[in-house]
Amino acid sequence: MPEASARSGSLIGAAAPETGSSTTPSAPATSDRARTEAPKTVGSPARATGVHKGSTAAASPPSAVTRAPETTGAPTPATPETTDPTTPDAPKSGGPTAPSAPKTSDRAVTEAPETSGSPAHATQVREGPTTTTSAPTALPVPADGPTPSTPLDPADRDRLLSGAHHDPHALLGVRLVPGGVGFRVLRPYARAVSVVVDGTRRPLASEGGGLFSCVLPLEVIPEYTLLVSYTEDDEHEVHDPYRFLPALGDLDLHLIREGRHEELWKALGAEPMTHDGVAGTRFTVWAPNAQGVRVAGDFSSWDGTAFPMRSLGSSGVWELFLPGVGDGARYKFEITSRYGDRFLKADPMARRTEEPPATASIVTASHHEWNDEEWLARRGQTPVHEAPFSVYEVHLGSWRQGLTYRQLAVELPAYVSDLGFTHVEFMPVTEHPFGGSWGYQVTGFYAPTARLGTPDDFKFLVDALHQAGIGVIMDWVPAHFPKDDWALARFDGEPLYEPGDARRAEHPDWGTYEFDLGRTEVRNFLVANAVYWCQEFHIDGLRVDAVASMLYLDYSRDSGQWTPNVHGGRDDLDAVAFLQEMNATVYRRAPGVVTIAEESTAWDGVTRPTDTGGLGFGLKWNMGWMHDSLGYIAHEPVHRKFHHNEMTFSMVYAYSENYVLPISHDEVVHGKQALVSKMPGDWWQQRANHRAYLGFMWAHPGKQLLFMGQEFAQGAEWSESHGPDWWLLDPAYDAEPDHRGVQSLVRDLNTVYRDTPALWQLDTQPVGFRWVVGDAAEDNVFAFLRYDADGSPLLAVSNFSPVVRHDYRLGVPDDIPAWRETLNTDNARYGGSGVTNPDPVKPRDGHIRLTLPPLATVWLTPG
Repeated sequence: MPEASARSGSLIGAAAPETGSSTTPSAPATSDRARTEAPKTVGSPARATGVHKGSTAAASPPSAVTRAPETTGAPTPATPETTDPTTPDAPKSGGPTAPSAPKTSDRAVTEAPETSGSPAHATQVREGPTTTTSAPTALPVPADGPTPSTPLDPADRDRLLSGAHHDPHALLGVRLVPGGVGFRVLRPYARAVSVVVDGTRRPLASEGGGLFSCVLPLEVIPEYTLLVSYTEDDEHEVHDPYRFLPALGDLDLHLIREGRHEELWKALGAEPMTHDGVAGTRFTVWAPNAQGVRVAGDFSSWDGTAFPMRSLGSSGVWELFLPGVGDGARYKFEITSRYGDRFLKADPMARRTEEPPATASIVTASHHEWNDEEWLARRGQTPVHEAPFSVYEVHLGSWRQGLTYRQLAVELPAYVSDLGFTHVEFMPVTEHPFGGSWGYQVTGFYAPTARLGTPDDFKFLVDALHQAGIGVIMDWVPAHFPKDDWALARFDGEPLYEPGDARRAEHPDWGTYEFDLGRTEVRNFLVANAVYWCQEFHIDGLRVDAVASMLYLDYSRDSGQWTPNVHGGRDDLDAVAFLQEMNATVYRRAPGVVTIAEESTAWDGVTRPTDTGGLGFGLKWNMGWMHDSLGYIAHEPVHRKFHHNEMTFSMVYAYSENYVLPISHDEVVHGKQALVSKMPGDWWQQRANHRAYLGFMWAHPGKQLLFMGQEFAQGAEWSESHGPDWWLLDPAYDAEPDHRGVQSLVRDLNTVYRDTPALWQLDTQPVGFRWVVGDAAEDNVFAFLRYDADGSPLLAVSNFSPVVRHDYRLGVPDDIPAWRETLNTDNARYGGSGVTNPDPVKPRDGHIRLTLPPLATVWLTPG
């Protein structure tokens, strides 16, 4: 676990007056926590700020704790020392020094047992033993028991116990007080609490409400632990959370306030660490409107009373370091709103969650060791728009139902490699409560869904794909979030992640909230999230969902339901600024990564660089091509001549953006039918149309994306409840050769595609394309040339009629002596009729004559 930042300091708890006004002062920033050595007199002022600690010791293996005996009731007082109120171990001259920090071991955290005499929700933090270096020595105490500290101000006490205090560290912990060193501990349901100093234990007096305190006649603040008992025979030695300075540095807080913390996940959330020589977890959360925040978890029987957090000044961040809480602990934040309402919220920055329908966050530390160095080193060598890019879209939960991330790491890379795709695209893997949303209603933006395993398991899957030479793209959803009351919605009792204006907050299509992209902290939450997936999980690309819904203020809104921007227009200027910042930040911090926009309008400059006013995406889904081409292919061949332009219009704007041609999950659900089922005709014609369409798609300028199941012509719509119909590929099924044939075609399309630069090298340049036949509407024929950077061509010809066309005349370049058929979707191997051009075709007078198979696409190359 990482050592806490040196910026946080290494000094014991903050000093504060034992009594005072209940007025809420500003919480001290970490830079104000520096300590100076206290005067060496018993009568030190109540506001003395403590002393510098001695050197801390590294964690050591568990060893026995030397303790003084304790008896029932008041302890037997030690012989009073009337001449020197200091501890016998303290030096008599040369100034007191703080003893070395006790060595610690890893702490185990368990729930309190429900036994008689101990409430069912007793708060217990069980920790491993500590080691002290000096023999137990009795401290002088009054004969009638421990000396209690000065009582808390009633208003402060009430706010502390109700979870509404902004600075519990000012009331709890240890500090110099008149008469020595004062200790105050909050341990609800505890039967007794003692403080252990140099192996000597002294009981604390109960103040009621779970508060315990005492004053020990010491001149300096010592290292100490606590002994907490909930029953007569159950005792635990723990570190006091309120003796630690903040484990979050000033620079982190400054960047959070500015909205510029590009590694926000390292500052907020639950971070296992060693702080001041003690193992535990730092909890931090942004809740600027809260009166108070507490940590509740399985380590406290889900009662947050014992662990109130402190507010770190104007940042809106609350922090608490809990010793002994580590990897695997479940937790939430108990928030008290400014109106006094109290509720539990999952951590917005949680990097691991419980499996739904459970909703708790889980402390996690990654132990995965990456083995994809070669992949990362070469992935950015060629810009994505000049490289082969063929994507297989996958819903991980249903691709092979029941498989975990680690099991998928065996099967998915092998399958995708066999079919020749260059990348996979995962539908959202971020945590979501409702499986029927397919992951598009996210509650855990920093956590891969627990349905399939742990975060390290997901890293294992990504690693396996990279080692197989396959890139990983994931769908990312910054447009909206669901209204679940335990998640982001009204997080601290008021609109926080969502806009305060209800007209802006509500997403009209999905019943969700939109993000307040005009707020710097919210924008930072999302920008850092994009960086997080690329940096921590080695994701190669982010396909950003529903960009159009973000760009327009009037998206799905009628007149009167939206307010124009400052220029009187409909563009959402905050969303534009966010998308530009996100893209610029991701490309700067994660070289070789690509961002892809699902944007369905004619917004200008989606893939133009941000420094020229564009949004900065690398690629954009060509929704127009998808809509038009699917509309054309759904018509009976006899009617296609009336829709010929639907297949040619895409070339009018093909070079306005860097495009992906998507046949995605959205096109094969909700009554739209699977791709093969959209095709007209009988079963043979449906498959022939399907194959011809894929051949046309792979040859068209732009990158390719195909949703799972369409690669083997699944006839049924996709459902997340059962996934692809793999039984169609069972040799025992009579029609298995039909589906296997389409799968073989997809394999060959990808193989030829990757080996033919003309199909991808100049995707975004007009010189890479030339129409040969674009106006043969009566024939339902399309023919065009694709070129690579060296001028080498590929000729693609599609015949969307169910008739063979013999000696079809096509104009071709004069400098090509002969053409050979490289791929034919009517090949019998794919389930076609076997009409091919087996011999090289030589041009005459700048033309060639081909035999065009029915409902087929043919590719030819020089040779």
